[in-house]
Amino acid sequence: MSKVKALVIRAPGTNRDGEAVFAFEKAGADVTLAHVNQLIRGERNLFDFQIFIIPGGFSYGDDIASGRVLANELKQKFGEDMPKFIDDGRLVMGICNGFQVLVKAGILPRVKKGETPRVTLTNNDSGKFECRWVHLGVNPKSPCVFTKGMESMYMPVAHGEGKFAGDLKAITEKNIAVYYTDDKGDRKAGYPFNPNGSMNNIAGICDDSGRVFGLMPHGEDHILVTQHPQWTRLGLTKDGNCFPMFRNAVKFAESI
Repeated sequence: MSKVKALVIRAPGTNRDGEAVFAFEKAGADVTLAHVNQLIRGERNLFDFQIFIIPGGFSYGDDIASGRVLANELKQKFGEDMPKFIDDGRLVMGICNGFQVLVKAGILPRVKKGETPRVTLTNNDSGKFECRWVHLGVNPKSPCVFTKGMESMYMPVAHGEGKFAGDLKAITEKNIAVYYTDDKGDRKAGYPFNPNGSMNNIAGICDDSGRVFGLMPHGEDHILVTQHPQWTRLGLTKDGNCFPMFRNAVKFAESI
C-alpha cells in the first residue's frame, strides 16, 4: 500500500507549516508543502492528496481579520473543489489561523453558496495576544476522526483572535470536538483556562462526518515529549499527548 499523501499549504505570513509537516511525517504520511499560489497555478493538484492541512501563523498579515484573505482565496479559487474534496471522503485540518480560514471560508461549518457564516473566530476577551499552554477535553460524542480514542490533551495557544462566537445553532453538540478545561477536566472553567472567552469553552469543531476539523490551539507543537514544558520534572518518556491526533488521521486516510 502506498503512503498516505498529505498537503500542507502555506501563504505569506504562515509560520507553523514546518511543525505541521513534521507532525504528519512522524505519523507516517508522505507530506508535500506547497504555496497556495502553486495550487492556483495548477502546479499542485488538490485531488492527489488524502489530507489537506492549513497551518497556523498570520496568513497575509491577518489583514482585515485573521485568516480572511486566505479564506477568500479558497472560496474564489477552490469554491467547487473543496466541497468535492470533502465529499470524496478525504480529511481537512485547520490549526489556529487555519481554523480561522476554514470558518471564514464557509468550509467549517459548511455554508451553502450565497449564505453567510453564522459563527466566527474573533478578538480575545482579554484584549491581548494569548500565549500559554492549555488543557483540552475531548467530546466523547463527537465523530471527529482526529480525536478518536482520546480523552484529553495539553498544548499551547498563540493567538489574538481565537474566541469562537456567533450563532451556536449553526453547530450541534457532536460538532464540538474539543473544549478548553482546567487541569482537572472542568469544561466550565473560565479564564485563563479558556484563554479567549470562546462560547461554551469551544476549542475546536468538526463537521458531521468528523473528517473536517478545526483546532485553535497548536496540537502540532506537542508531538514530541521534549516539547512539554515540564517533561524532565515529570519524567515523561512517551510521545507528546497530541501526537495521536495526527496518527489517527493518517490511519484513517489509509482507506481512502
